[in-house]
Amino acid sequence: MRILVTGSNGQVGNCIVQQLSLMPNVEFLAVDRLQLDITDGAAVTKLVNEFKPDAIINAAAYTTVDKAEQEVELSYAINRDGPQLLAQAADAIGASILHISTDYVFSGNKEDEYLETDATEPQGVYGKSKLAGELAVAAACQRHIILRTAWVFCETGNNFVKTMLRLAQNRDELGVVCDQFGGPTYAGDIANALIVMAKAINKGNQSFGIYHYSGLPHVNWHKFACEIFNQAKTQGILNKEMRINALTSEQYPTPAKRPVNSKLGCNKIQLYFGIQSSDWRAALIRIKEYL
Repeated sequence: MRILVTGSNGQVGNCIVQQLSLMPNVEFLAVDRLQLDITDGAAVTKLVNEFKPDAIINAAAYTTVDKAEQEVELSYAINRDGPQLLAQAADAIGASILHISTDYVFSGNKEDEYLETDATEPQGVYGKSKLAGELAVAAACQRHIILRTAWVFCETGNNFVKTMLRLAQNRDELGVVCDQFGGPTYAGDIANALIVMAKAINKGNQSFGIYHYSGLPHVNWHKFACEIFNQAKTQGILNKEMRINALTSEQYPTPAKRPVNSKLGCNKIQLYFGIQSSDWRAALIRIKEYL
């Protein structure tokens, strides 16, 4: 099987590359934004036609949520136009495309878990551009998987876990939002889910469409931070007590509105692909690797 991975330097992309490197029966080509500008149609077509992948996993994205409110054109170029070009190139050679999306396509106002069938209502530029990307991919290539996820973290890149550990080096007290709920999701588990799905499709699974994948149990950011510091103390990389103050969203304003509810229901991906939700607490056991 041949897999093209875009966005290989991102959190999920890097994990995909690490996992594919250990699989002898998979030939893959991983590219970052310097090696492939996904918004360049000619470059995308040329690379896809030359490599001829069975599947494209698009892990490239514009994810700076607050900055997107100003960089609107760039957000749409990377989150909508690039995925559309990749999907068109995949469709032209009969390949499948697996595209990562986000909980931000929803309003965040629902009380229960969001299902794949729920109405979308993004509140900011980031969410709107990601929804536009979903629609573009689905329209351009019938053989598509759109994987919505949330609260991504791992040992590399910029994420909440690494930020908490960095701030703890110089502070004894932090304020963390307590009224936004979701499922922290380990990037390595997202990578594994995408690879499992790509292989299943290559073997004939025709369960295309939208899927949700995130971590359990659902928590708020404050509880997530507390668990991070508990693990840091247990693992011996934090030798002091951290005071974590619970803040409301109003007390911590940001340029882009965050969803109050980012909880994603993940039964569908388990039903069609046998993939279990990410266990984010297990991923924190290796917290020394996040420094």
